[in-house]
Amino acid sequence: MILTVTLNTALDITYRVPSLRPHTSHRVSEVTERPGGKGVNVARVLAALGHRVTVTGFAGGATGREVHARLTATPGIADALVPVTGTTRRTVAVVDEHSGDTTQLNEPGPHITPAEWSAFQDVYADLLPTVSAVALCGSLPPGVPVGAYAGLVRAARAANVPVLLDTAGEALRRGIAARPDLIKPNADELAELTGAHEPLRAAQDARRRGARAVVASLGADGLLAYTSEGLWRATPPAPVRGNPTGAGDSAVAGLLSGLVEQLPWPARLARAVALSTATVLAPAAGEFDRAAYEDVLARVAVTGEVTAA
Repeated sequence: MILTVTLNTALDITYRVPSLRPHTSHRVSEVTERPGGKGVNVARVLAALGHRVTVTGFAGGATGREVHARLTATPGIADALVPVTGTTRRTVAVVDEHSGDTTQLNEPGPHITPAEWSAFQDVYADLLPTVSAVALCGSLPPGVPVGAYAGLVRAARAANVPVLLDTAGEALRRGIAARPDLIKPNADELAELTGAHEPLRAAQDARRRGARAVVASLGADGLLAYTSEGLWRATPPAPVRGNPTGAGDSAVAGLLSGLVEQLPWPARLARAVALSTATVLAPAAGEFDRAAYEDVLARVAVTGEVTAA
């Protein structure tokens, strides 16, 4: 069993329009809704890959009830979301079918009370002995301490459970000091953390700050991995256009599944890049096109070497 933590869950709504133009009305050609938030997206992809997954975090209000209902209907996913009095946020992605570009609108999320945060920590502690790996994903909702991820990383390490951290800003800065097994920032998040804009230098700095391994997402240029076992670069075969919502989360699912399956780093990275690319090509946030995944997986270029990094 793999555990994904989404403290700021969401209902992801995707609108597709022929062409997005400011200051005009639009006729929507298609609407899709999915349970969302980074860790929920990770869980959905892991389940599609055949892994059993438990999802925890917070859910409340009418939106939270919809998230619960849709998670319950998803094979392979167990729902351990903690109820809150506030209302789970919505995220809205508007896909311009002509340009392929996506405009994203993200609500902030409900305010979490100290009692609700304490209840979540109890659930998390109870789940840790039952899982093989943990992914801590996304932003912190209002009310959750900024050092929350650091505490959750330390709890996982104390339970001898590998932990992946995928967040940004001060939450990442605090969390990395607790020595997560892996972080997966994008290039901007990594530069904000370290002050270095060259990805390799920034990844080296992030490892010095506490991360045991760093996989940096470079957008269309793929992934850069800097670990104690070596340095690798994984590149998709060609650029693609589509809805990028959830693409980074699919990469996290690829990395986490590869860790649990004890795949070598090049295989983990190839899977992560292929899943990320296939998610961009899928019509809805947090899904991936399986045919595209299998095609891209066979053609991902992974270069690098095993070293004492």
